[in-house]
Amino acid sequence: MDVRSLFAAQKYAAQRPATEPQPGADSAASRLKSAAQDFATTLNEAEATATAAMAGDADPHALVQALAQSELAVETVVALRNKVVEAYQEILRMPV
Repeated sequence: MDVRSLFAAQKYAAQRPATEPQPGADSAASRLKSAAQDFATTLNEAEATATAAMAGDADPHALVQALAQSELAVETVVALRNKVVEAYQEILRMPV
């Protein structure tokens, strides 16, 4: 029997728990859902601030800050969408 293969198997067994998912870790679906909820919340807050500013209840500084946050959120979502579409197109170009 080869001793090196025995050591390799032991090292693999020792490293295996490091590659397994943690039981309390968030899944990708829950993180994506959380990100979508944060995006919707940001847009709703910006809309509420804009409505308050049109009614004269909010200061212009708050309006500019809300618009900047919503613009950043939309740009982030568009960039993410572009990456997903690009990855999908790359998968379609793969030879079967």
